[in-house]
Amino acid sequence: MERVRIENLGDHVGKEIEVAGWLYNSRSSGKITFLLVRDGSGVVQCVVFKPDVGEELFELAKSFTQETSLLVQGTVREDKRAPGGYELNVTNLIKVGDSVDYPISPKEHGTTFLMDHRHLWLRSSRQHAILRIRHEIIHAIRDHFNNQGFINLDAPIFTPNAVEGTTTLFETDYFDTKAYLTQSGQLYMEAGAMAFGKVYCFGPTFRAEKSKTRRHLTEFWMLEPEVAYMTLEGDMNLAEGLITYIVERVLEKRQEELKTLERDQSLLERIISPFPRVHYKECCDILDEYAKAHPDEEEAQFTCGDDFGARHESIIVEKFDKPVMVHHFPAAIKAFYMKRDPQELDAVLGFDMLAPEGYGEIIGGSEREDDLETLRTRIKEHDLPEENFQWYLDLRRYGSVPHAGFGLGLERTVTWICGIHHLREAIPLPRMMHRISP
Repeated sequence: MERVRIENLGDHVGKEIEVAGWLYNSRSSGKITFLLVRDGSGVVQCVVFKPDVGEELFELAKSFTQETSLLVQGTVREDKRAPGGYELNVTNLIKVGDSVDYPISPKEHGTTFLMDHRHLWLRSSRQHAILRIRHEIIHAIRDHFNNQGFINLDAPIFTPNAVEGTTTLFETDYFDTKAYLTQSGQLYMEAGAMAFGKVYCFGPTFRAEKSKTRRHLTEFWMLEPEVAYMTLEGDMNLAEGLITYIVERVLEKRQEELKTLERDQSLLERIISPFPRVHYKECCDILDEYAKAHPDEEEAQFTCGDDFGARHESIIVEKFDKPVMVHHFPAAIKAFYMKRDPQELDAVLGFDMLAPEGYGEIIGGSEREDDLETLRTRIKEHDLPEENFQWYLDLRRYGSVPHAGFGLGLERTVTWICGIHHLREAIPLPRMMHRISP
């Protein structure tokens, strides 16, 4: 008998097939038992009719507990009222594995309990929806860059130095020296761009930031493209094109998951080009105006020249209904590798993309400093050891060119598109300041 995934039942109407899965829920009424069975691709209602299957099989069906693993054999029938639009009229059932006292029952559970049982919580319909959308976003990202001639390079996890500041490094022993878990693959992608022109890496990064906010994880995934001969304008165009493509793809391919999450899709349908591009100083004016109107709101107070906090980002995006691209941040608050604007020397040729609805920064990018001596000066100003950056300086010694790139935080992007509250649900097994298990 052919084994079929639930998502493909529509191709087998009227045929007898087998589904391999787990019991999601069940109910019994007289001579009929309904088994909701999941297999990872969807949920199907399996109808067990006592006169058709006999006493023994009917009692077996009634004995199954939540998350019992089983094989279900039966005939596929179209039914618009059923989950997924199809039912299975059961002819045979085979128990594969017991499930005794499954801890996540249909009742309400606290977040700590659910995170302690994250390895099981992944089986729920909500988590399925979030992580299938995450999968679609990853697929869309790779398609988008691969179709534009980018080469995917893998950056190392172990690095000898900081990229985004020495205070957020995870240190480890590396034979007879010290190494650090990577904060970013960007510097290595710059080397790749000088070799291939257009490259990207997509992998885990680590920040030892002692933050417990809903926007922070200690291990998260970053997409980092880098392009030779690209300016800030081209960089912003690249980021905008990527986000519009991702949102369009999710709206096209993941309708059922968005419905499960009760996501307001009209807000995603607005995400079309062009995105507003706002100078940092204009954002200062927006924040100053808001602070004057709300003098008692302490989080809203802002000094121009500082970096934005979460509340400041929310105030800025309230003015728009699309992602906002803030550019020309003060050089003093940005990384050593960002190129300064020759016409505005206290500002960098960089940008942050802020997601709508208060979800904060999802992309940060810039032109990179391509002058050898200027870059050496910046490394010194940031109190970084030049000897660890000799290979990086080589990129400026041997055929330096203008180039630019950005980093996209996958979990922040998933959180925004799904319309959920916390990053911890946007990754299968989150690592946070006080969580390294399961």
